[in-house]
Amino acid sequence: MDKSEIRELIRIFDKSDITKLKIKEGDFSIELQKGFDGPVAYAAAPVMQAPSVAQVAAVAPVAQSGGEASINVAPAGLSIKSPMVGTFYKSPAPGAAPFAKVGDVIRKGQPIGIIEAMKIMNEIEAEFDCKILEILVEDGQPVEYDMPIFAVEKV
Repeated sequence: MDKSEIRELIRIFDKSDITKLKIKEGDFSIELQKGFDGPVAYAAAPVMQAPSVAQVAAVAPVAQSGGEASINVAPAGLSIKSPMVGTFYKSPAPGAAPFAKVGDVIRKGQPIGIIEAMKIMNEIEAEFDCKILEILVEDGQPVEYDMPIFAVEKV
């Protein structure tokens, strides 16, 4: 199939009542689906899940016994969450000062980090005036959509 045939197929599929279509022609295959209510998984993006309370409780004794293990979980208060899937960076360039540190008071609209998604650097801004209580992700760590990245309190 060439591009024009694929475009026409998508146009017809979009206007039809069909919700799923799979076509295989030699080495070529295409699968179209609409009206899908479940979660979508992308092969290129790592799947991250917040640890459950049981997992945090299981790790807590290790950390208390002098180990270096820790899990960063958003406290019950406010947090600034990732608006997209990507890689989080604390500073505008390697070796540069971070946008925000623990204890900093940040104003609405002020940059607090960068999330790289598909080779595009997206500057993340504070949605409200706040004080940074904790940075919940490491520099260069993959983040998921709606994943807490900063624990904050409004000022």
